[in-house]
Amino acid sequence: MSQEGEPQNYMFKTMREACSIPKEEDILDYIHSLSDAEQKVAFGKIQAIETEAMAKQIPQPGLVALMEFLDQFDIKKGICTRNFDAPVDHLLKTHIPHHINPFHPIITRDFRPPKPSPAGILQIAHSWGVTTSSSVPSTPSDERLLPLIMIGDSIDDMTAGYDAGALTVLLRSEGKEGLETHEKTDVVVDRLDDLVEMLEKGLN
Repeated sequence: MSQEGEPQNYMFKTMREACSIPKEEDILDYIHSLSDAEQKVAFGKIQAIETEAMAKQIPQPGLVALMEFLDQFDIKKGICTRNFDAPVDHLLKTHIPHHINPFHPIITRDFRPPKPSPAGILQIAHSWGVTTSSSVPSTPSDERLLPLIMIGDSIDDMTAGYDAGALTVLLRSEGKEGLETHEKTDVVVDRLDDLVEMLEKGLN
């Protein structure tokens, strides 16, 4: 999964302005291209923005219902995000009830390369024993489909999931309507618990 909380897309504009990142540049790639000293300053600014937004986090509708369904059938759950660990920890401690089985592993910003690379998802797959290696294969993803579902709300999520060989599920959100018909989007839902009925019927 990538999208446990509702989108806070305003942050990206704020991050770009704070760090003078051109619109056409990937935020993390741009920062990693800087000197060590400049990276430290930039990541400090990014984390400050994320920390401020953390207090405004709202969990996605249907999150707990979907998690309870997955736990009922002992289905593993992992997280692959471009955030640093504090907002993830805050969401899990604040909005996920204690009876929900933990997410593991949790891939955050420290993992390289980040989404849209499929490497983080394949790292999760390998840790679950789904793949024999965490390396990104050179073969086309449609020739090595995996029993995984990637849920997210961005092109990075859909690309990472599709390229890993997972089934991709897009959570509808304002401004992302074009992704609903994107070639790397397999399923579109309004709420996370919409997936419960789909999973009961079987997703291919």
